[in-house]
Amino acid sequence: MGFIGSGYIGSAIARLAIEAGHQVVLSNSRGPETLADRAAELGPRASAATSGEAAAAGDIIVVTVPVKAFPDLPAAPLADKTVIDTCNYGPERDGHIPELDSKSVTSSELLLRYIPDALLVKAFNNIFYKHLLSLARPEGASDRSYLPIAGDSAPAKAAVTEFIESIGYSVVDAGPLADGWRQATGTPVWGTPYGPFSNEKGQPADEDTIRVALATATR
Repeated sequence: MGFIGSGYIGSAIARLAIEAGHQVVLSNSRGPETLADRAAELGPRASAATSGEAAAAGDIIVVTVPVKAFPDLPAAPLADKTVIDTCNYGPERDGHIPELDSKSVTSSELLLRYIPDALLVKAFNNIFYKHLLSLARPEGASDRSYLPIAGDSAPAKAAVTEFIESIGYSVVDAGPLADGWRQATGTPVWGTPYGPFSNEKGQPADEDTIRVALATATR
């Protein structure tokens, strides 16, 4: 697993991945030396690298950066790779992007303009990082939670589903990438099914809860 961006959600996914036996290569915009302590804390399955190296090293790449950083992504090593897009648009952080403000494209469709040959799957953008860590459950658990994914590549979605299942969650297929808006910031499936942020342990969200939340989203 390669990580481009190592903030709260990226670090949470990396921690769960390592616990499930995956190797992770972390990167950020400030250089691998700034991630040395985090890699050491995560243990021998973690290492730090440049974003280009992380993109080249991973079988699956997690892009978890501000939307305003899309132009800085290393497109070439992401070609033909399965890429998980965890990103959410926030004008207060990213500045105003007219196409996203007008909702003529989703943030994932915008991302594809910068990494056009990647096999993109939207995932992990609708759950609070503390809930992501606390709600992971083994396969077969009665209180296992579901996460929505959206994408256009069936093989990429299958790979992401396998990864998500390995780290303690089940998956709801939310449709093509163009429908990724259904799990964007402020929609019914964003945050709410897993409980309030004030409850750091969160609450499990079953398949029906996630499907209903996706279906009731409006644009």
